[in-house]
Amino acid sequence: QVQLVESGGGLVHSGDSLRLSCAASGSSISLYAMGWFRQAPGKEREFVAAVSRSGSNSIYADSVKGRFAISRDSTKATVLLQMNTLKPEDTAVYYCAAAPYNSINPTIYFSWGQGTQVTVSS
Repeated sequence: QVQLVESGGGLVHSGDSLRLSCAASGSSISLYAMGWFRQAPGKEREFVAAVSRSGSNSIYADSVKGRFAISRDSTKATVLLQMNTLKPEDTAVYYCAAAPYNSINPTIYFSWGQGTQVTVSS
């Protein structure tokens, strides 16, 4: 089973950038598709982005398309989420997760990190 730990969250202003990192241990992340999800207070967890096992295919939520970029570095066992032009509505706890294949469906993901808080002030 793969263990995941997110980092890189923080408090930023609207228009700023942040890069989230997800570090994996216990199993090689090259075996899995990796995704990022987020959950704002009072809202359900929502899909943000996902990248295939090879790194060649990525999918994004419409709300972040063109602003966020997901990437993976199997040699460092990390998955990154570069977030640019952040908006107050991006404020949420961000989670990374592992899945057998690329998907926007959170039920496919079987291993989750503890989350990292991102707060964007206007």
